[in-house]
Amino acid sequence: MVKVSAISQLDLYGLTRRNMNCILLPKNATSITDEEQVTHIKKVLKSSVGDKLTIGEMGGKLGKATIVMIHQNEIVLSDITLNKEPPKKLDLTVVLALPRPKVLRRLIMDMTSLGVNRLIIVNSYKTEKSYWQSPLLNRIDEFVFEGLQQAIDTVPPVIELKKRFKPFVEDEFPALVGNAVIAHPYASHSWKSYLDELKCHSKAMPNVLCIGAEGGWIDYEVELLCQHGCQAVSLGERILRTETVVNVLLGHWLSN
Repeated sequence: MVKVSAISQLDLYGLTRRNMNCILLPKNATSITDEEQVTHIKKVLKSSVGDKLTIGEMGGKLGKATIVMIHQNEIVLSDITLNKEPPKKLDLTVVLALPRPKVLRRLIMDMTSLGVNRLIIVNSYKTEKSYWQSPLLNRIDEFVFEGLQQAIDTVPPVIELKKRFKPFVEDEFPALVGNAVIAHPYASHSWKSYLDELKCHSKAMPNVLCIGAEGGWIDYEVELLCQHGCQAVSLGERILRTETVVNVLLGHWLSN
């Protein structure tokens, strides 16, 4: 067994920092100056002059580039070719009750990596008021950036914050809904039976998915969402973490 003390700083970086399967660059960039990207290329990829990198242009295409110079704080590129379209987004809007800030970071990274097209973060009864003052909310773009580099993507999801639940559901939510579900552990309708019904009637997957935070939705919130077009579904008797629910459910959209 390897002791923790034997793990190098490089290994820790690779385990805990960004997993950069592509290097995402600003439009028309010909060099890499982001400190973490430069460190990743040098320390993790151990790239040298002449090596090729998988790159993407923010909001644009994916491709390759050749390293021509490596400086202390900059890596210069040439032969930049951007000729591959990014992966398609899921036809899905996720309505997420604001969770603990540290959980939100992971969720945004995961949902970005999985290709969610739009994320609406809402207040809920069980959302602590202090969460809305977290400095991590000002770093959402960073978490999206991490998710894009993980998934080899260039197009960020649209992310919106809605601090008033009832006005959002009553005034804005109906315009989103073509077919919507809300994950709720106490729903009488199971997720499995719901999927079977979709398959039986050759219907597409829902375009809206509502997921609560750690404490879940209260009955009033479930009822209000259902009044405006949602179907409540349950994953079973187990009470799951928000991250687990997100990844279990979104896997069904990926497989369709």
